Amino acid sequence: MKTSDFNFDLPEELLAEYPSEHRDEARLMVLDRKTQTIEHKLFKDVVDYFDEKDLFIFNNTKVFPARLYGNKEKTGAKIEVFLLRELDKETRVWDVLVDPARKIRIGNKLFFTEDESLVAEVIDNTTSRGRTLRFLFDGSYEEFRSKLKDLGETPLPKYIKREVEPEDAERYQTIYAKVEGAVAAPTAGLHFSKHLMKKLEIKGIDFAEVTLHVGLGTFNPIEVEDLSKHKMESEEVIIDEKNAEIINRAVQENRRVCAVGTTTMRAIETSVSSNRKISAFDGWTNKFIYPPHDFGIANTMITNFHTPKSTLMMMIAAFAGKDFLMQAYEEAIKEKYKFYTYGDAMLII
Repeated sequence: MKTSDFNFDLPEELLAEYPSEHRDEARLMVLDRKTQTIEHKLFKDVVDYFDEKDLFIFNNTKVFPARLYGNKEKTGAKIEVFLLRELDKETRVWDVLVDPARKIRIGNKLFFTEDESLVAEVIDNTTSRGRTLRFLFDGSYEEFRSKLKDLGETPLPKYIKREVEPEDAERYQTIYAKVEGAVAAPTAGLHFSKHLMKKLEIKGIDFAEVTLHVGLGTFNPIEVEDLSKHKMESEEVIIDEKNAEIINRAVQENRRVCAVGTTTMRAIETSVSSNRKISAFDGWTNKFIYPPHDFGIANTMITNFHTPKSTLMMMIAAFAGKDFLMQAYEEAIKEKYKFYTYGDAMLII
């Protein structure tokens, strides 16, 4: 499989700038792999495709406000700092991306507040835009994290050209988000409302949760034509014993198991054994799933519409079948479905 096999023309106006007014009223395209048919529904209709004891697996990661703006010492130039991951809690050292990067060198200081209560020093260059910062803050760790949260803004993806609005803090977060650590939302889960969750519960559908802290690496463009040479950035995964057990029981009993989103799918495919059993897991994954791939746990999945040549689209092609997916995307463009983060959804059964 080559990267160019996953290219298609995506009209810019189909990239969603805003979410649908109500979470569960985004559009839903249903792909039936057995009959190779496509249906057009609303997201809340997802409940009709599942029965009692079927299982939904959610990624309960929580997005933190990862985008900060600071000023460079001496020049006062405005610099965007995107927090990627905390490297050391004690010394407050973080991996970040900076923009514009050409202005930021080792030894530079960045000031985030008028009163200079939060300052960062650049201690390393990691990539062209990547830097390692040491934050200087006089206060406890909790106060430091609280300060970052106060100053940070919702890290909407760059393709959304508008300013961040207050509603984004809520809408760029799933309603079941619990474990803070993601810098991007697991977008398939954004379509679930409290009302829909209740309807699924009343129908007797079971829920399991895993955690995969979504990093920006998920969205890195693939620079190689040969997919086997692409390296994914690592993301942290946590699956506890209780949830592993719920998942294993559903698989054992041949129930319908639905992975909500590509991040959930990556998490469970990382920890599944050859005999289709999930083990508790606490570590990192750089698993890249592309066709052909034999999925061990989920037999249905929910996802959004992805951009051309993205690793996310490649995983969906592995699950739905590449030709069927290309046909579905062609139909989605014709029917003006919205793509990407705040876009519409797809159920693959």
